[in-house]
Amino acid sequence: MEKEINEKIQGQSLLLETKKENTKKLYIESYGCAMNFSDSEIVASILFNEGYNTTEKLEDADLVLVNTCSIRDKAEQTVRKRLEKYNAVKRINPKMKVGVLGCMAERLKEKFLEEEKIVDLVVGPDAYKDLPNLLAEVEEGREAINVLLSREETYGDIAPVRLGSNGVSAFVSITRGCDNMCTFCVVPFTRGRERSREPQSIIQEVQDLWDKGYKEITLLGQNVDSYLWYGGGLKKDFEKATEMQKATSVKFEDLLEMVAKGFPKMRIRFSTSNPQDMHEPVLHVIAKYPNICKHIHLPVQSGSDRILAEMNRLHTREEYKQLIAKIHSIIPNCSVTQDMIAGFPTETEQDHQDTLSLMEYVKYSFGYMYAYSERPGTLAGRKMEDDVPEETKMRRLQEIVDLQRIHSGMRTQEFVGQTVEVLVEKTSKKSDTDLSGRNSQNITVVFPRENYKIGEFVNVLITNCTTGTLIGIAVGLSEMN
Repeated sequence: MEKEINEKIQGQSLLLETKKENTKKLYIESYGCAMNFSDSEIVASILFNEGYNTTEKLEDADLVLVNTCSIRDKAEQTVRKRLEKYNAVKRINPKMKVGVLGCMAERLKEKFLEEEKIVDLVVGPDAYKDLPNLLAEVEEGREAINVLLSREETYGDIAPVRLGSNGVSAFVSITRGCDNMCTFCVVPFTRGRERSREPQSIIQEVQDLWDKGYKEITLLGQNVDSYLWYGGGLKKDFEKATEMQKATSVKFEDLLEMVAKGFPKMRIRFSTSNPQDMHEPVLHVIAKYPNICKHIHLPVQSGSDRILAEMNRLHTREEYKQLIAKIHSIIPNCSVTQDMIAGFPTETEQDHQDTLSLMEYVKYSFGYMYAYSERPGTLAGRKMEDDVPEETKMRRLQEIVDLQRIHSGMRTQEFVGQTVEVLVEKTSKKSDTDLSGRNSQNITVVFPRENYKIGEFVNVLITNCTTGTLIGIAVGLSEMN
């Protein structure tokens, strides 16, 4: 639950430029968090060099890959339905190979390959470089699997192709894995222990994006605030590092400042943050550099101390409130967004009211809100009874959603009458005569197109709003161009 899941892009099939000499066709779909979509770009890059061009037509594919998510039961059920579809097509085109990538691959490897026999290969999040070998195994008529989790792999040496890109914004992965062991979360088991990517390779990737005309990057990780580079290795082994390694280590605030200073005309976002790992120096770097967006996604999951302890969240309600106060003190115009789980095991009505009261304190700009679903393999799945009735979960979730809608409306209303800087990302869905982009606080802004173009930074006077969108008129280009 630690990653933002954009429902609008789930199941997107991805397309990139073709190479004439490539003779095979790859169809790749992604589900889940931004990290999965970023990983699909790495996979496409590896296979591009193995003779595969991408296609958006499933029936034409020699190889079909689905990059999967295990965060919620709904995501798993969606992927299962897609696998049924792939196999229906495969009966018509028996040469087509089907593979599962990502978190579900790691968790359900035996089921997919041996029991249900619905795929030809299974590849975990740390094994994408092994794809050429695995495909050779499949061609020889053997099932292929590699779900080994790595202590070192960060894919820092792979230049990802940009799949389905708008040419304006891109993800740059900086960490892999997670050490937090929240009791509801499968990520430590499907993506392994936390390790950080070498900072120079990150800077090189950002430079490449800048050279290609990109205007915004999102530094991506399961928990970006605990980024720590000391020459390689797991974060948990930092205590064994030499004094020189410790003295020259690069923390998240250092990396953020390096990128902000190195690319002053590029907008920088990051996701996701964990409350116990977000330290004050990061906030001062965000406040210092105008090109770092004033938006922090800060999952809390519950407002109840008792439930936070059951979730192993490693922070209390009061500590979270103190962090929120510090954010608004250091970065007065910062928006804060949330993840929230309704109906975690043993949650009482008082625990739920504690969540609502925390929301009243923070007044989040936006949120990702879910009813708890038990994930096999997690501590909660093994040790806790899923004892909150479904109707109670759904009622509590609806109350959370309704309150968030009110707060979102209040937060967008604050911008009416202000001029905000917008990076134009696309034409508005509702009208070809309008452009759409986001402001620094990650709120969508729509304004008349006039002569402005996608990829430009435009100052927009906000004249109206809905609960999730700002509406305005352009008043000129910003200094970021």
